Amino acid sequence: MSRIGKQPITIPAGVTVTVNGTEVTVKGPKGELTRVFQKGITVAVQGTEVIVTRADDSRPQRSYHGLTRTLIKNMIEGVTQGYVKELVIEGTGFKAAVQNGKAILTLGFASPKEYTIPAGCTVSVTADVNLKVEGIDKEVVGEAAARIRSYYPAEPYKGKGIRYKDEKIRRKEGKTVA
Repeated sequence: MSRIGKQPITIPAGVTVTVNGTEVTVKGPKGELTRVFQKGITVAVQGTEVIVTRADDSRPQRSYHGLTRTLIKNMIEGVTQGYVKELVIEGTGFKAAVQNGKAILTLGFASPKEYTIPAGCTVSVTADVNLKVEGIDKEVVGEAAARIRSYYPAEPYKGKGIRYKDEKIRRKEGKTVA
């Protein structure tokens, strides 16, 4: 039995979990998330807990058991608290702005990079260099932050580029002339 998959998930007050076959819908104060899960994995709501069980002990079923439980837990956490990823832009003249559902990043290239913000996600900019990606779906928030960061990841010599707020960039020493 999966050590993670067998643990029940408690449903907080103000959240409703609905199961319709392999489709699970979670509604909460921040919004609603729906996801379809693998066949053979059974999700049941018993009182204020969600129980995830599997049909057999085959290798795919065992691997999906813990994954399904974690995804449902993330859905519940998303509709109650939401997810936030913070990014910091470092470099002379590097800045960001949000216009018409797009994040416009000026990163020293010939033209600014534009990133279309996905549905279910919001991006806000403070002081032109601090970006905050927020949403209720952990997957969408993480993907949006990673794509924004991928335009110019922080480099190790001067630290220029985009990095996560809590990310530590290991600095390298530059060339020395004898």
